[in-house]
Amino acid sequence: MALAVTSSSSSSSTAISFSLSGASSSSSSHELKGVQIGSFRLLDRPNVGLNLSQRQRRSLVRPLNAVEPKKINVPSAATIAAPEVDEKGEEVFAAEDFENLAKDLENASPLQIMDKALQIFGTDIAIAFSGAEDVALIEYAHLTGRPYRVFSLDTGRLNPETYRLFDAVEKHYGIHIEYMFPDSVEVQALVRSKGLFSFYEDGHQECCRVRKVRPLRRALKGLRAWITGQRKDQSPGTRSEVPVVQVDPVFEGLDGGAGSLVKWNPVANVLGQDVWNFLRTMGVPVNALHSQGYVSIGCEPCTRPVLPGQHEREGRWWWEDAKAKECGLHKGNIKQNGVEQLNGDGKASKATAEDIFESSNLVSLSRNGIENLLGLESRKEPWIVVLYAPWCQFCQGMEESYVQLADKLAGSGVKVGKFRADGDQKEFAQKELQLGSFPTILFFPKHSSQPIKYPSEKRDVESLLTFVNALR
Repeated sequence: MALAVTSSSSSSSTAISFSLSGASSSSSSHELKGVQIGSFRLLDRPNVGLNLSQRQRRSLVRPLNAVEPKKINVPSAATIAAPEVDEKGEEVFAAEDFENLAKDLENASPLQIMDKALQIFGTDIAIAFSGAEDVALIEYAHLTGRPYRVFSLDTGRLNPETYRLFDAVEKHYGIHIEYMFPDSVEVQALVRSKGLFSFYEDGHQECCRVRKVRPLRRALKGLRAWITGQRKDQSPGTRSEVPVVQVDPVFEGLDGGAGSLVKWNPVANVLGQDVWNFLRTMGVPVNALHSQGYVSIGCEPCTRPVLPGQHEREGRWWWEDAKAKECGLHKGNIKQNGVEQLNGDGKASKATAEDIFESSNLVSLSRNGIENLLGLESRKEPWIVVLYAPWCQFCQGMEESYVQLADKLAGSGVKVGKFRADGDQKEFAQKELQLGSFPTILFFPKHSSQPIKYPSEKRDVESLLTFVNALR
């Protein structure tokens, strides 16, 4: 049965006082106290199947020492009005304009934002826990002293360290995480038809859709709001404009239809290093993979450590275009020509962008040019060539160092080139030029037809020069 989960505290728990100001235009400063929430008492009910409605599942448990909040209906449009009563006699919540609320809370602390979310939605909201640094969300919820629920998506392909963290978190906070699993028939069909690692060949979207997006959709259909650990600094290409609260642009909630689900992002404005400072200060359990160089953690086959100086999302789906690094849980973040992509087809857009790597010491190769270079058995000079897409933020990030490289190698006997490998050229580049993800850097030796792929993701000038000098 699904449990509505709250934090627990001992009878000797100390009250914690927080000053809340500016959370909303009508709120005044008041104190939050870490109160004893207690545990759950299972009611005497006969055993039932798993096909109960969310309302029925929630009715099986009750917090002993917490007042059950009133039912809230989320407005489908941004309106400000006094609370009303619907036909069933239940209060309809229409007092919050979530766009304005996001502005009011823009400078609020994560604790203030979390408290506001739990205050409004009670047990109709839950924290989405991935088993990474988003354990901070659970700590913030615990500090509010309010009841809270936590759910997680078990894809069946998580690291052992992640499962151990789930267990440690449940014991540390005295909660039960509500796990969601993919449909076994869908997983079986995918694996039997395409194998265990098809995502390396045709992208991660299909696998994520089966193992993550559809289970999430089922979980959210039983809620009116959810809480995520998205931060603006996590993925500049897709999360730079994440608000602290929004009407979910993709998924539906309990009442169904557009606008039926609200999405809260309490740490949207917090830097990753500040999240970690908070976790260390509070002494909460963390994933053991973090000490091994992992920052952003997902499924085992699609996650790897990152090097110092690399962006955390470079450890996720590293063989794909950098701009599309969303699994589908937050696909509303991906935009197409400034318009959010909501069609759910799993294909990331590629916004138009001005060309990059501009220098008089750098040669722009056409398709014929790169094919001729590839076909030569012996070359007059060695070449280093970057395969790029101008919209890729990682390509943009190395533009300065690559132009500096071209300037340093000018007159040295090594040619520096670039080849735009997105769009119609991508399939050719993947097949003939070892393109995995953007950017890919190749060295064409003077007396060998086979290009050598630059193996590192350290793209500073000195690292690139070391690579060239070792092979020239």
